[in-house]
Amino acid sequence: MASSLRVLVAGGVACGPKTAARLKRLVPEADVTLIEKGSLVSYGACGLPYYVEGLFPDVEELVKTPVGVARTPAFFDKAKGFQVMIRTEVLSIDRKNKSIRVKNLDSGDEKNMDYDKLVLATGGYPFRPPIPGVDLKNVWFMTHPDHADSLVKEIEAQGLKKAVLVGAGFIGIEMAEALIHRGLDVSIVEMMGQIMPGVLDKDIAALAARHLQQKGVHLIMGERVTGIGGEEKAVSVNTDRQVIDADLVVIAVGTRPNDTLAREAGLPCMERGGILINEYCQTGDKDIYAGGDCVVNTYAGGSAGSPLFVPLGSTANKHGRVIADHIAGHPNAFGGITCTAVVRAFDFTVGRTGLSERQIKELNLDAETFTWAGPDMPHYMPGSGPFIIKMMASRRDRKVLGVQVVGAGNGAKRLDTAAAMIYMGGTLDDLANVDFAYAPPFGPPIDPLATCAHMLSNKLDGLAKGISTEEAIRKIENGDVLLLDVRTPGEYESMRLPRPVVHIPLGALREKTGDLPKDKEILAFCKVSMRGYEAQRILNAAGFERVCFIEGGVAAWPEKIEVSG
Repeated sequence: MASSLRVLVAGGVACGPKTAARLKRLVPEADVTLIEKGSLVSYGACGLPYYVEGLFPDVEELVKTPVGVARTPAFFDKAKGFQVMIRTEVLSIDRKNKSIRVKNLDSGDEKNMDYDKLVLATGGYPFRPPIPGVDLKNVWFMTHPDHADSLVKEIEAQGLKKAVLVGAGFIGIEMAEALIHRGLDVSIVEMMGQIMPGVLDKDIAALAARHLQQKGVHLIMGERVTGIGGEEKAVSVNTDRQVIDADLVVIAVGTRPNDTLAREAGLPCMERGGILINEYCQTGDKDIYAGGDCVVNTYAGGSAGSPLFVPLGSTANKHGRVIADHIAGHPNAFGGITCTAVVRAFDFTVGRTGLSERQIKELNLDAETFTWAGPDMPHYMPGSGPFIIKMMASRRDRKVLGVQVVGAGNGAKRLDTAAAMIYMGGTLDDLANVDFAYAPPFGPPIDPLATCAHMLSNKLDGLAKGISTEEAIRKIENGDVLLLDVRTPGEYESMRLPRPVVHIPLGALREKTGDLPKDKEILAFCKVSMRGYEAQRILNAAGFERVCFIEGGVAAWPEKIEVSG
């Protein structure tokens, strides 16, 4: 590589610093300059809600290395070998002359800077809904350390007590937990009818929402925010149905790709936003790269329709490595994303990888679904947590298409395994045969993910006739079905579905099949419905044809459960 290589990087949060640092390791003689509009470089924006919660005392931790060194321009110059220009905005790109126009935001001075290679790492920006009151005092967005710092200070200075969060995505849920822990009354308003509408299917979202409500979060779903009330500072959030008192508002309705520079330079972008890139993160101009939240990505697990906008710091860092490698002459293609995302919601882990059931239907893919429920460790281990796995697979080739998790168990571990399987194009059999790390403190002998894969295989093979809780409720409401509870007497007495049922413990079912009618459809269930599946097989063997079991059982039931005592 020629020693005169001049690389300019526009954007200094995730992809930009990663690109610059790796490129200097690969090509030490390269002249690399990073240009950042703000005053901070390489900060951990995803940690903002946890600072608000009080999990660490100093917001400046978000701009420090693990050993406590601040990531300042001097740090990058001395430790990483590239120059950083902060408070400098890139105004335009001259592709013909391979230069950019920049402006110093403090002095107002402008100049041109030449490049051999240009990297656009301009990130995303929070969507500002076009509603009255969004610029009032006590209205926050949560994308920068200054936002979190000022929020914490104003809560204390003003004694703020009532928070309304607009948007039930990742930031909304994380901020709800943070503010509840600070003692505030918290409401979330979401225009769609469920939490995390772009991530989770309705059934998984309903279970996560129930947990949020149990923790004190007021959920207001299916209402559109029309404005924020107040003269100088926010006093309410107004929807198309009601007025909600508020002295603190956080807007968290999503991120948009900051692709303005690319568009104005004539680089190909998606109509709805996002720079188009190839597998090496090159744009329509071979000397201009782009990565991070300003781009759209291809889906690694096969067809997912048009390119996807899924802004994540993890993806931005991968892009940075790919860009640096390609510029350095060591091409390493980016294989795309599998839409993996996870959030902690109080005691629950909630997340998804691959396609959702909704996306699968929109793409007209022939797929089957199974929902498993159970503990993440053997029942005798302290700290064992129940959780739910929803898995989708192709009927044609049995490839895993998507996995969602919700519950107190270690769902993130299972999501990561499923993400790798989807990325590699693995099947249900591949997933079931993974050599999971086994010891009682970490999981049961057959990992829950493998068990779910086994059950989905059984369903594809016609052995397991499971239905979702949503389908079960529809059947019950349509009538002419019998609910068969096969749990133990103790389980039955302590916790029941809010529906009329016939109770026959599984151990007694073979002897009592004659007590059940054959002219009704039977829906068997237990705590998690592994015994429900056994009941279905027992009844099939006894000549009952209209039998299925409720996947996830009582653990996945979305309605309120009757609890004795």
